[in-house]
Amino acid sequence: MSVSWRGLEARVPLDDLPAFHRAFLSWRGVAGAEEMPLRRVQQRVEAELNRWVQSGEAAREGEDLRVRRAALNGFEAARPWLDGAAPGAHPD
Repeated sequence: MSVSWRGLEARVPLDDLPAFHRAFLSWRGVAGAEEMPLRRVQQRVEAELNRWVQSGEAAREGEDLRVRRAALNGFEAARPWLDGAAPGAHPD
């Protein structure tokens, strides 16, 4: 099963998106995510997503990224939008 990264972001309330991205970076081991300016956070999120593509944990699909559901295990900030969230999810 894979999840649409853009679909996941779309389910996160807009006001919560910067905190969601910072939590993602912290979960991925990026130091100083909480203090980063928002533009830098966005750049680092894209860099981490590209790492997933390179490692085979995700695949580009047009403007979107299909992330293997297992790659998100342990990312607690995503849980409210992943559990039972059918939009953007489909079997691999």
